[in-house]
Amino acid sequence: MKCLLQRVSYAKVYIENKLYSQIDKGLLVLVCFCVNDTRQNIELMVKKIINLRIFEDNNKKFNFSLKDINGSIMLVSQFTLAADTKKGNRPSFFEAMEPNKAIEFYNEMIEQFKNNNIEIRTGIFGASMRIELTNDGPVTIMLEN
Repeated sequence: MKCLLQRVSYAKVYIENKLYSQIDKGLLVLVCFCVNDTRQNIELMVKKIINLRIFEDNNKKFNFSLKDINGSIMLVSQFTLAADTKKGNRPSFFEAMEPNKAIEFYNEMIEQFKNNNIEIRTGIFGASMRIELTNDGPVTIMLEN
């Protein structure tokens, strides 16, 4: 599983040129499920994301987590994070989980954020989306497990 986290002041998802969802302060999380991922990977990743101390205190130190600041999550599926670009100029996506299983994992991840009392908004799995955001920092972190 790969998750690209961006600390944001806001994030909005547009589908077919219409605002679908939005958050204020929090994390935009682009998630890719890979062929060898298990449900345990989801649980570990959710815990890491909500407890990762990447929000600043008054001294500009990364001392606060998403939970500490009562921030929100914008979760967007992004199979292209599985891109292998080692050969040629066209990426291959053999490591990406097949869509029918990946959507189950995506929905499970949403539920786990909710079960941890995290406000969550999403895109639509597999849809063509446009994302607007202000990266706060900028802070962008790749998590893999």
